[in-house]
Amino acid sequence: MRRQLSEALSVIDELKSVIKDLRTEIDLLKNGRKSDTSSTPSSQDYGRSNKYNSRQSSGRKSGGQPGHKGSTLKMSEKPDEIVEHIPRYCKHCGEEFNSETIFRLYEKKQEIVIPPINPKIIEHQSFGCTCGKCGAQTISDLPPHLKANVQYGKNIQSLVTYLSVYQYLPSNRIKSFLKDIMGLSLSEGTIYNIIKSMSARAIPAYEAIKEKVAVSKVIGGDETGIRVNGDKAWFWVFQNNLYTYIKAAYSRSYQSIVETFANGFPMSVYVTDSLAAQLKTKTLAKQLCLAHLMRELKNFEQAFKSKWATKLKQVFKEAVEYKKQMTEDDYGGTNPKVKEFENRLSELLEIDYSNEHRKLRAFIKRLIKNRGSLLTFLYHFEVPPDNNGSERAIRNAKVKMKISNQFKSIDFANHYAVIRSVIDTSLKNSQNVFDTLTCLANQELVAAE
Repeated sequence: MRRQLSEALSVIDELKSVIKDLRTEIDLLKNGRKSDTSSTPSSQDYGRSNKYNSRQSSGRKSGGQPGHKGSTLKMSEKPDEIVEHIPRYCKHCGEEFNSETIFRLYEKKQEIVIPPINPKIIEHQSFGCTCGKCGAQTISDLPPHLKANVQYGKNIQSLVTYLSVYQYLPSNRIKSFLKDIMGLSLSEGTIYNIIKSMSARAIPAYEAIKEKVAVSKVIGGDETGIRVNGDKAWFWVFQNNLYTYIKAAYSRSYQSIVETFANGFPMSVYVTDSLAAQLKTKTLAKQLCLAHLMRELKNFEQAFKSKWATKLKQVFKEAVEYKKQMTEDDYGGTNPKVKEFENRLSELLEIDYSNEHRKLRAFIKRLIKNRGSLLTFLYHFEVPPDNNGSERAIRNAKVKMKISNQFKSIDFANHYAVIRSVIDTSLKNSQNVFDTLTCLANQELVAAE
């Protein structure tokens, strides 16, 4: 009897432990899964509440602030057209004005309009003649870009690419826009061929961007999911302050990185999230994104009431703030303040976490494993504490998915990636996007269409 009672009590204790873990798990699902983590949309938030907001109020009203210098449209000194509004009779007595009436300019206003956009058809004619001296026939050459008897001009190719890759419009909406606004009837097949041709013309610039990124002091890397003809695929981005390189692949594995950068980044500090494939990449050093880590810590605070998470988040927060105050001289030699952050971090990672929730245990193990990649930004002037630059560089793919839903093929996804890399690089270098695409349209084709 005593043995049975003892076994029953043991089972009860075990069930109590299981119930405790399940309650913690439920609490995490209700309160810990939030859209401010990088992979959860706001529509899937559990226990949504407006009580907590990490953003702090500036205390200022929305809109223009006192002292803000406004801007307004300025009148043109040389308008393209002048419309004179001359009175014909007196508004007071009704007397009709005649040719001897002297009118003085009283007021003028200007409006800016877009004239009707009509396609302009340019016919190129080649002429020939027979030489009177030798009798040979000479025929003039037509411009080399003219391949078909009738084709669309380079500015139309630039516009189609601008609408598709920069403004994210799907082919059917580009087709409607060109028909309604310009009277142009392009098929979706023609639009695809234009994008394909522009991608081929962009290859030299695309490869040059890749080479620049590969030897950068600091490189940011990220990836995001896309849909390709109903299947899951990925966009990878590798970027710095001046260049953005994007590629499409079906795989999210380390192999996708190796296929692009076989030697990794041996001369670079690689800023990334905690994806295993990213962490496996060969680099000079790494910096884990603290923005990601602090979002996770905030979840642990809310779900588990973890004081440890609060303390670690405070260390990261203070380190990020200190980074903003550092000068280039602060990175040379031994910095006492940086040493203090290192010591505080080490103390927090040396705790006994065996009794913590499994999710928190996994998080701490990940930090211990990547201990040398947490405060790298305090040792390099150019290295940021977060991966926000890469997230901005890859965000265009999500916008494209929301508007266009998916890519019809992996080839088209890569055409988009090539052109988008050139566009984003031009933006980082303060260049006009449409001018950049116009330059591309005028490049000689270096790849088969």
